Amino acid sequence: MKSQARVVVIGGGAMGVGALYGLAKAGWSDVVLVEKGELTSGSTWHAAGLVPSFIGSLNMAKIHRYGIETYKSLEAETGQHTGWHGCGAIRLAVTRDEVDWFHYVKGVLDLAGAECHLIGPNEIRRLHPLIEVDDVLLGAYTTGDGHTDPASSTQAMAAAARQMGAEIYRFNRVTDTVQQANGEWRVVTEKGDITAEHVVNATGCFGHRTAAWVGLKLPYVSMIHQYLVTEAIDEIAALGEEFPVIRDPRASCYFRQEKQGLVIGPYETSGAQAWGLDGVDWSFDMDLLPPDIDRLEPHLERVMERMPVFGKAGISRIVSGPITHTPDGNFLLGPAPGLRNYWLCCGASIGVCQGPGAGKVLAEWMIHGQSEWNVREFDPRRYGDWAAGGYTLEKSIDEYQLMYAIHLPGEFRDAGRPVKTTPIYRKLKDQGAVYAEAFGWERPKWFDTSGEGETYSFRRSNSFGPVAGECRAVRTRVGLLDLSSFAKFDVVGPDAEAMLNRLCANRMAKRQGGIALTHMLTDDGMIESEMTITRLAADHYYVLSGAVAELHDLDMLTQGRRDGEDVTITNVSDDYGMLVLTGPRARDVLAGLTDADLGNQAFPWLTAREITVAGVPTQALRMSYAGELGWELHHPMASMAGLYDALMAAGEEFGIANFGVYALNSLRLEKGYRGWGAELTNEITMTEADMERFLKLDKDDFIGRRAALKSKADGPRSTLVYMVVDADDSDCAGNEPVIAGDRVIGVTTSGGYGHAVAKSIAFAYVEPSFSTPGTSFEVRLLGRSYKATVMAEPLYDPLNERMRV
Repeated sequence: MKSQARVVVIGGGAMGVGALYGLAKAGWSDVVLVEKGELTSGSTWHAAGLVPSFIGSLNMAKIHRYGIETYKSLEAETGQHTGWHGCGAIRLAVTRDEVDWFHYVKGVLDLAGAECHLIGPNEIRRLHPLIEVDDVLLGAYTTGDGHTDPASSTQAMAAAARQMGAEIYRFNRVTDTVQQANGEWRVVTEKGDITAEHVVNATGCFGHRTAAWVGLKLPYVSMIHQYLVTEAIDEIAALGEEFPVIRDPRASCYFRQEKQGLVIGPYETSGAQAWGLDGVDWSFDMDLLPPDIDRLEPHLERVMERMPVFGKAGISRIVSGPITHTPDGNFLLGPAPGLRNYWLCCGASIGVCQGPGAGKVLAEWMIHGQSEWNVREFDPRRYGDWAAGGYTLEKSIDEYQLMYAIHLPGEFRDAGRPVKTTPIYRKLKDQGAVYAEAFGWERPKWFDTSGEGETYSFRRSNSFGPVAGECRAVRTRVGLLDLSSFAKFDVVGPDAEAMLNRLCANRMAKRQGGIALTHMLTDDGMIESEMTITRLAADHYYVLSGAVAELHDLDMLTQGRRDGEDVTITNVSDDYGMLVLTGPRARDVLAGLTDADLGNQAFPWLTAREITVAGVPTQALRMSYAGELGWELHHPMASMAGLYDALMAAGEEFGIANFGVYALNSLRLEKGYRGWGAELTNEITMTEADMERFLKLDKDDFIGRRAALKSKADGPRSTLVYMVVDADDSDCAGNEPVIAGDRVIGVTTSGGYGHAVAKSIAFAYVEPSFSTPGTSFEVRLLGRSYKATVMAEPLYDPLNERMRV
């Protein structure tokens, strides 16, 4: 066994072996995998082996497609049988919302390159003559899908990795991981230590034990999943050709052919059980759990209705075993928060499908500092320690139970909530606030004064009218919004300016109180982060970024600090509340509560001052994502309730109104403001995002500068356009195909309805030849094509006159 390696992967399931395979294929051959038992001995060996491509996330669809293509080619690559069955799959839609979702996913799969056909009941019956389709409205037929033998496929990836120089050590348990003073990792095993530059934790159900060695709390639990294998069924034997895998939301179940019988796997919609909450013993290896078929009876009855031949089938065996699930259903892939060169590749609920693609993404991230695809929804730092315990348990159970339920736009389910609330949470809720969740924080989406609650839909819902009213209030009077969920950092010290100028593409403000919008780039010039940075003093900067970016950006700052730099970075996100006061009457409201001069000369746009508002010391930043005169009021969290009450009382004569993030999205779209994670991602350069005004290429060297210069010289691969869509009852959500003739030329990134301009607005990345203002093409939205036209400038106040008044 080696005593040194570049990477040690811990865990030999589909995710761990996928990581090893991805690293070796990407060119790092000095990599090893250590497994306490046999490869696949965790959850992989007892998985049902389904490999689907039907999924509503574009980036996850790319990962799934990569897995399918890998399993198709591995046997030829290695000589190792994978057990691949390319039988295709059909998912059934039995509600109108599911039909809308199918049309949305069809667009996603077209973009990902996965073949999908939306077919009617007769065609479904032709492909699978043994099922009943009387209640079926539509089927999504993904022809490239199938299933594979989990053990054989994983062994094939292992064989390929070995052929490329990787090594695998089985029956050797890792007992500790310790970071050395020089940054390297000492991986302690039963058969000796290995020193490595990087560690990958791919330990599945054992993840909590292995993560605890380095102080991590992982947000996932193991759920007990059961499936049945039937004896041979004459009618199936008579078909002659394997039928597609069926996914039936009515039964909350998948079923596929297994030889001449069936594999049937229900996901209980109530009463699902987590396992191993007190820890998983190391001896749990190729073991199963006692079956409990009573929990499955309601689902099996629906399977009999869907496929009557199941009713006379004998049960050959029941497989019951643990499968990991995260609160949002996405695995944890990427850097562990607060640690350097410690990576997570775990928490997958369908790891056999996702292992190869996850390995590709992780290898690119480790080797190049970024992946080809947008990684934000997989990044483990989307959760913090606040998620540990009850939140993760309740959310993961809910995610399992709703495995076959669609997640409608704007829907934030109640399980595990609330976790993090501000002092005015109850005040706003009593006024009708309908809340969203962001990094554990509750923040208002919109205000429902009717008491009906939100009706979720892919189309314009019952929030549309009230949100229009909130937008009118901000555009014509004044609005107030709780955005305390923002990540907030104090960066202090003699070297703070130099460090931030090296990390950021824009230049830090020179004068005290100056504000700069800036971006951190990867070495390859892609957009890694977006921050607003205010200079409070010569050696003190106040850094703001998105809620979900808190741990990501904290790592960017702390790991970007060089040895010897005198800089202190403090996360103050929970210490300060933030109220957005914005609209043409914002100055009038604020003037009644402070002695500070709020005029343009004393307090110009894009500056900050420390003032007292209603007796509360407040750092007031004069800026507004809504595009109106306004201030962000940052204040001690404990003072928030009194400050809110004072602002509402002072604003009553000016028509002040609460507003939420739905209205804010409408307002920012009218202004043409980009969003991090949507328009601004690790796939995109500043040139492509039309953000060169924030790129100071004449500045001393900063991370990504050389690549940014090259991107500017080479020209964009694709170009961000701002466009009006001739939609009627729905608006772009992002990841809809953009089409010219019969060809896909781009993809939307976000969209919505601009209530002040009465137009449906969207951003999209398109081929550069289609980016000229006035150019028209089509966007496919819920199965229909709508004309879209590129705009030359923002639809609302393009010269920013209203913010400067």
